[in-house]
Amino acid sequence: MKVIPIIGLPVAATTYAQAVDWILVHAAKWDRAYAVEAANTHVAALARVDEDFGNAMQRFDLICPDGMPLVWAVNSQLPANEKLTDRVYGPTLMLETLKATDGRQAEFRHFLLGGKQSTLDCLTEKFAQDFPAVHLAGNHSPPFGTWPAHELELIAEKIKSSGANLIWVGLGCPKQELWIAQNKDRLPPGVYFGIGAAFAFHAGEVRQSPPVFQRLGLEWAYRLAMEPRRLFKRYFTYNSLFVYHLLRDRMTGVKMT
Repeated sequence: MKVIPIIGLPVAATTYAQAVDWILVHAAKWDRAYAVEAANTHVAALARVDEDFGNAMQRFDLICPDGMPLVWAVNSQLPANEKLTDRVYGPTLMLETLKATDGRQAEFRHFLLGGKQSTLDCLTEKFAQDFPAVHLAGNHSPPFGTWPAHELELIAEKIKSSGANLIWVGLGCPKQELWIAQNKDRLPPGVYFGIGAAFAFHAGEVRQSPPVFQRLGLEWAYRLAMEPRRLFKRYFTYNSLFVYHLLRDRMTGVKMT
């Protein structure tokens, strides 16, 4: 699996099938915590301009191209026979991983971390219906705002006692990435995913953009139309920064690793 630096973020030139294979191989090792991210332009630009977040992303073991702009940027550095034909969208990667572990309860157990308890209950019910032979080992809804000092120990113990080795972390960006990176050495073995809005999408709390918007790299426009007040500043700022640094690196011949 080739890794291509995109404005400094090490993005894997990978497909859903390759990413799922990587995830299952590393989850089955039971040797340490591995971190997986489905990165869009927001993640890439924030990693470039925010030192703490950039250092956190360097601790991730697999960074998939979630957004089409990242796919296009990766493809521009690949030969014609290796170019990607699709992104690795976080919510779909979650479903593909669940599908791949359906009927393999002895090997793989899933844990949901983050969001409201009502969201986690809805997800557990939905996944149990859609993937009846998947082992949903447990979930945890952390307190809103600042966590108490013992929260990490509580979460780690819940994950460990559940036997989970596929842990889906939906705390929102950048909180989930920072939390995974900062605590990676203290968490039980398994694969930890920074999964963003996947919980809300799969629970039916937020509508996903139509496939045509996704293929054209315009998912951000659809979500902006749905939540203009919350997302305008984020999309305007980080989409602009992504384009600026991508063009700047191309013109100066910089390849940040």
